[in-house]
Amino acid sequence: MTQKLELYRCEICNNLVEIEHEGMGTLVCCNEDMHLVKENEAMPENAHFAHVEKKEHENGEKTITVKFNHVMNHEHHIEFIEAISKDKKYTKKKFLDENETPEMVFKCHCNEGFYIRLYCNKDGAWTTKTEI
Repeated sequence: MTQKLELYRCEICNNLVEIEHEGMGTLVCCNEDMHLVKENEAMPENAHFAHVEKKEHENGEKTITVKFNHVMNHEHHIEFIEAISKDKKYTKKKFLDENETPEMVFKCHCNEGFYIRLYCNKDGAWTTKTEI
């Protein structure tokens, strides 16, 4: 059974699918089962670790800035950054160009906290947990 927000990748054509609605059965692409992408937990010394800053505004809004110290070129780059609330009700995703600075800014409306997930074209999925 699939789980909400899991990533699945085709080993033949590299299609990547994110689950929006849980279901039974298997995902198939190129006549083969797609494989669940394992999410690695990033540590501070890792290029896949999210550096997160929170700014509270006078109107009560919270702005979150997420940055990475990751190389960005054709051979090795972050494809997307995603903030996911702990309850998985809210997500914010930014797709990146291969030469773009690896960062994302968003307004945070989740009180339960969130974690950051990225997908690197060479190293797969990585998460950083945060308590902001």
